[in-house]
Amino acid sequence: MCGNITTRVKFMTNDEKFKLITRNLEEVLTEEELKQLIESGTPLKHYIGFEISGKVHLGTGLATLLKVKDLHDAGAETVIWLADWHGWINNKLDGTLETAKKMAREYFAEAMKAAYLCIGGDPDTLIFKQGSELYTQRSEFWATMIEVAKATTISRMIRSTTIMGRMAGDSSPSANLIYPAMQAADIFALGVNIAHAGTDQRNVHVVARDSAKEVGYPKPIAIHHHLLQGLLRPDIQKADKEAIKIALKMSKSKPDSAVFIHDSPDEIKRKVNNAFCPEGEVEFNPILDWTKYLIFYNRSGSSSTKVAPEPRLHLNQGVTLTIKRDPKWGGNLEYADYTDLEKDYVDKKLHPQDLKNAVSEWLIKKLEPARIYFEDPKRKKALEEISALT
Repeated sequence: MCGNITTRVKFMTNDEKFKLITRNLEEVLTEEELKQLIESGTPLKHYIGFEISGKVHLGTGLATLLKVKDLHDAGAETVIWLADWHGWINNKLDGTLETAKKMAREYFAEAMKAAYLCIGGDPDTLIFKQGSELYTQRSEFWATMIEVAKATTISRMIRSTTIMGRMAGDSSPSANLIYPAMQAADIFALGVNIAHAGTDQRNVHVVARDSAKEVGYPKPIAIHHHLLQGLLRPDIQKADKEAIKIALKMSKSKPDSAVFIHDSPDEIKRKVNNAFCPEGEVEFNPILDWTKYLIFYNRSGSSSTKVAPEPRLHLNQGVTLTIKRDPKWGGNLEYADYTDLEKDYVDKKLHPQDLKNAVSEWLIKKLEPARIYFEDPKRKKALEEISALT
C-alpha cells in the first residue's frame, strides 16, 4: 500500500472507515457486523471475484473498482479473484479451461489495471489471485467445497445458480450446481472477512454466511454494490423491480448495452447517443443511472444504508458536470450535485440529448488512460483475442 494512503488510513476514525466502505452500497450483511469488525482492529481482508467471460465494461471496470478503491483507501487488503474455473463451468469464451486461464492473466487482469488507472488508482497495489492456481496449490479446497454443499439444500443451490446469469433447470449441465458451492468455498479459501459483489450475487453470499459455522470458518460480511444499468430499452415484463434491475444490468454479451473501457471515442458516442433515455423519466433510465453512480459517485450517499456524507479524507469537492448548450437554448449548465441534475431532468429543463452529449464527453476523457494502456502491442493482441472469442 502506498505511503500516502497508509498515512490517511492511520488518521481515519472507525466511523470514517465505515462510511467510506458502505457509501453507495445497496446492502450490507450486516452493518453491525462490519462496525464490530472495524472496531476490533482485525485486519480487513476483502475480495471480489470475476468470472472470465468477456471484455471489461463500465459496470466491472469503473463501478466495481470505485468500491474496491474505497475499501483499499479504508485500509483493507483487496484481492481481485480471477475465476477462470467458473467461466469454464459456465461455458464462456470457447468453453475450455485453457482459454479461460490464458485470458484471465493476459487480458482480464490487464483490463482491470487499466480501469483502475481511469479512476485514479495505482494498479501496482491491486492483488490478483487466480482460481486455477489456488485449486492446484490447496487440495483442501475441494473438501471445503463439499462441506459447503453438504450444508446447503438442493433447492437453495438451484436458486443460487442465478449468479451464473441463469436459473438451473432439468436440462442444465449438472456442473452448474457446483458453481455456487465453489464460489462460497473461494471466500473461505482466501481467508477474507468481507465478500463483495453486485446485488445479483447476493444468493451465493447468503450460502457462504449460512454454511460458515458448519464448515468451520468465520461468517463473512457481505457487501453489495449497485448494478450499473445497460443502455438498451428495458423489458418491464418482470415479476418485481429487483428482477428488472438484474435483467437490465450491463451485459458483455450485448455490446450495445455496454461501454467497454477501451472503446474508441466514436464507439462511446454512438452507444450513448442510441441509449434509452426518455425525457423527464428517471426510473430505469441508464444515462441518469451512469451519471449518478459514475460521475457523481464521490458525492453520493446510499439510500439503503443511509450513510452520512463521505469522510473528510475522501471528499471530491471538484466533481462537476458541464452541460454544453447553444446560447439560444439557454447556454451551458453546470451541476455539482446529482440531485439538482435529476430535478432539472424531471422538470424537463435538461434535455436527454444534452445530457447524453455531456456523459459521452465525460466517458471519453475518463477512459483515455485505458485506451492508451491497450496501445501496448501485447495488451492489444490480448484484446483482439478476447474480442474474437466473444
